[in-house]
Amino acid sequence: MMAVTAILAATGVQAQNGYEETKHEVAVGFGALSNSQWIDVFEDVSLTSITAGQARFNNEHFSGPISVEYFYHAKPWLGVGGVVAFGQNKQDMLLLGEKEGELKHSYYTLMPAVKLDWLRKQYFGMYSKLAVGLTLRTESLDSDAPNVKAETETMAHVNWQLSALGIEAGAPTLRGFVELGFGEQGIALIGLRYKF
Repeated sequence: MMAVTAILAATGVQAQNGYEETKHEVAVGFGALSNSQWIDVFEDVSLTSITAGQARFNNEHFSGPISVEYFYHAKPWLGVGGVVAFGQNKQDMLLLGEKEGELKHSYYTLMPAVKLDWLRKQYFGMYSKLAVGLTLRTESLDSDAPNVKAETETMAHVNWQLSALGIEAGAPTLRGFVELGFGEQGIALIGLRYKF
């Protein structure tokens, strides 16, 4: 009887820390060197090569990717959910050294995702994450040049994120995290995660 009472008491104390009861988590993150950034670099180099340097880009500014993700833990080690990400690239387009206009790419991404918590402690955790989905890319050219027509184009393509190593630390329900991997959220990703 004393052993049963001790086990019930220990279980009650563990449940009160708020961590073991969490089923949901929401995270906000900021990454660097996303798939979209690599695509922009490849396009810039290709255009410069094809036109023998006559057309090129300058003053490039990439913001993001900024992402929000949600996971529901069907099991303590398995979270299923999704990721929404946004990134934007602005740059001047030059033709024969003269500015012809500003080119802007906006990337809107939605990806279903799976998160595997392979080390799950009250104040520390390690995990891996895989997400695959779709990116909607909007390209717009704004120009005052008389020989350049302002235009907007929208296209979609498959995108993904593989975070091989994620580390989170902090309170049982609010933690900072760092991820290393490759994909639309970036090679490196930092942010905050709330569990409830």
